[in-house]
Amino acid sequence: MSFSPCPSGPLGCSSIQEQRDRWERKRGRTAKELVQTEQRYCQQLELVTTYFVEILKAKATLRQDIRESIFSSIKAIHSVNQSLLVHLENGYYGRGFDQFCPQLHHYNTYVDNIYNASKVLGIQLKKNKAFRRFKKLQEARAEFNNHKLEDLLHLPIQRIDQYKHFLQDLAANTSPDNPEFQQLSRAVTAVCEVSQRIQNNTRHHENHLQLCRVQKLLKGRKTKVLAAGRWYIREGWLKIVPPKGAEAKPKMFFLFSDMLLQAKRCSPLHPTNGDKFTGQHAYPLQDCTMEKVFGHTKSQGGLLSLTFPKAKLLLMSNNQEEFNDWYQSLSSAIRKLQSKQTVVHQRDELCRRPLRSAADSHNTPSSSSSSNNPSRKRNMVNSEPRENPHTPAVDWESSAPKRMKPSVASGQSSEVSTSSCVIL
Repeated sequence: MSFSPCPSGPLGCSSIQEQRDRWERKRGRTAKELVQTEQRYCQQLELVTTYFVEILKAKATLRQDIRESIFSSIKAIHSVNQSLLVHLENGYYGRGFDQFCPQLHHYNTYVDNIYNASKVLGIQLKKNKAFRRFKKLQEARAEFNNHKLEDLLHLPIQRIDQYKHFLQDLAANTSPDNPEFQQLSRAVTAVCEVSQRIQNNTRHHENHLQLCRVQKLLKGRKTKVLAAGRWYIREGWLKIVPPKGAEAKPKMFFLFSDMLLQAKRCSPLHPTNGDKFTGQHAYPLQDCTMEKVFGHTKSQGGLLSLTFPKAKLLLMSNNQEEFNDWYQSLSSAIRKLQSKQTVVHQRDELCRRPLRSAADSHNTPSSSSSSNNPSRKRNMVNSEPRENPHTPAVDWESSAPKRMKPSVASGQSSEVSTSSCVIL
């Protein structure tokens, strides 16, 4: 959009004026829809605060911590939006959102708690008979118009996305010379940050559900899938080609951001684990290299070679599309993990370099005496942090380690650190 000066001639002036009139009409329609939806939104928030938050507090049907877990900051949000509605109804869109945006921290609190709120609400509906009856009576009121509490609790999340589109349309159809333009532009930025926060929380929640699903698919507690920072990528059947030319055996593989998990199906005759898998090997992707053995053309499937420091896998698929998807997913996961490790090592080197130079520049008698004392030197060496770049991301063993001598313990720790896969 351009608000250029009026060119010479009556035709140029009329065309510019027509364009401005169109922008003004679009702005008017957007503003009208914004006010109408804001009025309805505030009415629905008032239903929650009046018929649930306040009455539950007065009747003490739920404990205070449970009420706060379910409703979080919705009362503060209602108060903030009532103030915004007054400005919008008077036509002060820029001023209204300029005062509204500093209060978005109430929405941040609500956004971060929404999944926990749904969980706590479900537990109370299952266990608390008095609350279940109370909820049913309140939702039967005519004011609720057949809306459920679960739907009303998600309104602030949905409203943020609506604000983003309304504000973008208002800013796009407002002249930069208008004093409201800067206010609306700042509001777009602030609301978009909350919208991005919602998307990130959704991605983390969906990933957590996927990790929990895979964990339930695996028999026993030995194989640990749930880990901080781990992302689920994909799963599927691939054939392992043995090195001695035996028959290729199909195995189930689960690909995560930091490892490739190999599993086999449990016996279908098992009374409780017939639909589950047993974890066999966990291959860390940190030091993995991969190449296509064949499958570069549009043939039927292909063969992948994955090389680890002390293990090698040949994985085959007869489906070309599935083979390409596995290749892309593995390549992306390995590249991201190794680039992240490179950045971490560079930071460590930068952090340690000044300490080394400072230690070398000070040749004091105490340092020379320490070199002549073997026991003191050994203590100093042991006190330095040791790097362990090949340590697997998760401890797969559930049993506690045995006590052993320091020399044996250090030898075993170095041996574990260089291992490329874990046999489950």
